[in-house]
Amino acid sequence: MSASERLVQDAATLGVALTSADAARLLTLTAELARWNRSYNLTAISSPAAMVTHHLLDSLAVNADLAGTRIADAGTGAGFPGLPLAVCNPQRHFTLIDSTAKKVRAASLLELTNVTALHGRVESLKFSAPFDTVLARAFAPIPELLEKVASLCGPQTRVLAMKGKWPKEELAALGPSWRVVSSRELTVPGLAAARCLIVLARSDDAAPAAAGLS
Repeated sequence: MSASERLVQDAATLGVALTSADAARLLTLTAELARWNRSYNLTAISSPAAMVTHHLLDSLAVNADLAGTRIADAGTGAGFPGLPLAVCNPQRHFTLIDSTAKKVRAASLLELTNVTALHGRVESLKFSAPFDTVLARAFAPIPELLEKVASLCGPQTRVLAMKGKWPKEELAALGPSWRVVSSRELTVPGLAAARCLIVLARSDDAAPAAAGLS
C-alpha cells in the first residue's frame, strides 16, 4: 500500500473522505515541512512518516467538530491543525495565527485559496467579526487559552481545545464566563499517546464583549 493510499484509509477511520489528490497534497506538505525543519526547527517531529500520524491524522481527528465557515487556528505552529482541515474543507475559510514568523511562512506552503496566515499574538489581533470555530492544539492551559482567544469569540463561537491527557485541573480552574459544551477522547490511527478534545463556549450569561475569564 502506498503512503497516499494509507493516508486515505486512515483518514476514513476518522470519518474524513480524502481524495487521492488531497492525500498527495498533504504528503507534499509533510515532505516540505521536513525539509524546512532541518533549517528552521519548526516542529519536534522530524520525519515525514511520523508527521503523518502526529500532525496530519491528529489534526483530522477533529474534523467532525468544526462549526460554521470561519475558522481560526490559534497558535498554528507550522500549520496544524488548520492546514489539513483546510484541504478537507474547501467551503470553509481558515485563518492561521502564530507569533513566530517562520512558522507562519511554513503554513503558507500549500498556497490554499481558503487559508490566510497571520503573524502576530492571538490576543493582540482584532477582527471585524467573531469566528465560528477557534482551534487550539496544545496551545496553552485552558483558562489561559480562553483568555487569549476571547477577542476572536462571539456568543456562538465554539473553541476546540485539543489536548493530550484529560486536563482535569485545567477544567477545574474554568471560570464562570465559559462552559464545556462537549468532550471526547480522540483515537488517532497509529498514535498510542492519549488525545482528547474539549469543546467550549461562552456561558449564556456572559457578555459577548467579555475580555476573558471572570
